[in-house]
Amino acid sequence: MSRLLVLGNAGIDLVCPVPHLPRAGETLVADGQARAPGGKGLNQAVVAARAGATVHFTAPVGRDEAAAELGTALAAEPFAALSLLPQDAPTDLSLLMVARDAENCILTLGAAADALSVREAEAVTAELGPQDMLLLQGNLSFEATEAAMRAALARGAQVMLNTAPLRWDMVPLLPLCALVVANAGEAEALTGRRAAAAAEALHQAGAVCAVVTLGAGGCASAGVEGQLHYPAQAVEAVDTTGAGDTFCGMLAALLLAGQPLPAATKGAQRAAALTVSRPGAFAALPSAAELRVLLPGRAA
Repeated sequence: MSRLLVLGNAGIDLVCPVPHLPRAGETLVADGQARAPGGKGLNQAVVAARAGATVHFTAPVGRDEAAAELGTALAAEPFAALSLLPQDAPTDLSLLMVARDAENCILTLGAAADALSVREAEAVTAELGPQDMLLLQGNLSFEATEAAMRAALARGAQVMLNTAPLRWDMVPLLPLCALVVANAGEAEALTGRRAAAAAEALHQAGAVCAVVTLGAGGCASAGVEGQLHYPAQAVEAVDTTGAGDTFCGMLAALLLAGQPLPAATKGAQRAAALTVSRPGAFAALPSAAELRVLLPGRAA
C-alpha cells in the first residue's frame, strides 16, 4: 500500500475575524477569536488522512502545553502514524485575520519548525519506498527540506512540494520534485510569470509537474500532460483560510489513489471549495465523509 509521509509544521491557530485586512499603521478591533490546531503540514496531513490515504505525519513541536494540546487533538485523526518531535523551541503559533469579504492574512511564529535538524529530517524518511510520496511545505528550513527530499529520492519515493509559505528560494529544489503546487503570488515570485506561464516556468525549472492555483481563476498545470486550465468550482466564499491546504492534501491523496493529475486536480478543487464555503481553518477542513465521495469511482 502506498504511503504519504507529510513532514511539516504543527501549531496552534488563533483566528480573529476582522472587518477588513489591516492597512499600514491601522489598528483593528477583531469581532472575536477562536483557538484551534493548525499549520500547513498539519492541515494537509489531516485532509489526506480523512480522504483515505495512509498518512504518516511528522512535525516538530515544543516541549510545552501547546504540544500536548496538539497531541490530544491529532489522536482523533485517522493517521497511520503520528510523530511529534520535541524541540528546544516553543510550539508554532499563527495569527489568522479573516476579513468579511473572505480574504485572509496570516502571521506565523515558526521557531519549532525552524529547529528541525537535517539529521531528523533525513531520519523520518527511513521507511519510505518506491510506492510512497513525501509531502513538504515551506515552514521548515531550506536545509532540512532539501535533506528530506534527497533522502526520500534515494529510497525511490516521489516528492511533492507546496511552496507556501515562500520564505526562502525554492527554485534550487524544483528539480527534486515530482510535483510542485504554488499559489499565484508564490508562482510569480519564483518565476516572474503569471498563471499558465508560471506553471510552465516551474516545470521548465525542473519540476516534473507544476500546479498553480489562481483563486477564482481556477488552476493551471504544466508537465507531462502539457498545459491545462481548470475552471474554478462555483462556490460562495465565506473564508479562504485553509483552502490551499485542503487542495494540497486532497491532491496528494488522489494521486496516491491512482488518479492522473488532471482528475486529481479537479477533485482537489472540489475539496477546497468545501473549505472556502464555511468559516475557520481547521474547523472548515472537509470531513472524511465529504472527502471519500471524491475518491476514484465515487466522484460525481
